[in-house]
Amino acid sequence: MSFNHVNEEEINDETCCKTEGSHRKSHHSDKVKSNLVTRLNRIEGQIRGIKGLIEKDTYCDDVITQISATQSALNSVAKILLEGHLKTCVLERIQDGDEEVLDEVLVTIHKLMKK
Repeated sequence: MSFNHVNEEEINDETCCKTEGSHRKSHHSDKVKSNLVTRLNRIEGQIRGIKGLIEKDTYCDDVITQISATQSALNSVAKILLEGHLKTCVLERIQDGDEEVLDEVLVTIHKLMKK
């Protein structure tokens, strides 16, 4: 199951996360990065639009509707990142015998579900 037009090949193109020294970094394919950046640019525009609505004293319900749409778009970005993370980083770490990664993923999922 892939989220929002990101196909499995794109997600599995490269390893999502690598450890360099004591720092962990993500390494997404150029296609996935481009998709995520495009989505975030749209979200940034939505945020500016919400700010404009508030400055124009737009009816509260209309502003809240736009906020909800923006939150949904941001959740979509998080789902794409989570899917790639599970299918690459987490899978690799489990295959390497690192089961502690499951606790990390559960904390991440908990953070996402609180919102």
